[in-house]
Amino acid sequence: MAHYSTSTCRKVELDTCVFCELVAGKRSISVIGETADVLAFMDIQPVNPGHALVIPKRHAPYLADLDPELAGQILATGMRVAAALRTCGVRCEGVNLFLADREAAGQEIFHAHLHVFPRFAGDGFGLKFSPNYFVLPSRADLDEVAKHIRNAMRASPGSTGNRRTGS
Repeated sequence: MAHYSTSTCRKVELDTCVFCELVAGKRSISVIGETADVLAFMDIQPVNPGHALVIPKRHAPYLADLDPELAGQILATGMRVAAALRTCGVRCEGVNLFLADREAAGQEIFHAHLHVFPRFAGDGFGLKFSPNYFVLPSRADLDEVAKHIRNAMRASPGSTGNRRTGS
């Protein structure tokens, strides 16, 4: 069993968060790699052999709870795992990266985590689209939604603006 310092997760979460328990060494995991802030390990219920998870070592329930630097470290680790999957001998013709943010998006463990799925033709995994997916919105509708998102981004910390919209 891997052992990790409990100082990397808030103690209050150890009783409720399975990923904090993994980081603290309270459960067995198959570690792929780690840094001071990020842990990559095998998923115990894989979509395909090689399915890995990448998590922050400190408790962060949702994507918004990650600072941009830590989110970047998680993505960078996911990219390294994806590259390794393509060459390590597991069946891997492609890779999906998946991060569900909140229950409506399919998040089941409320500690931010990135799935790295090795994929191959005919593996049976896929996304299901609603019937409305095939009804294309008008450019005016797309522009209107883009305007609302842009305005919300401007109001959030760290906004950089956008050259294409003159903002």
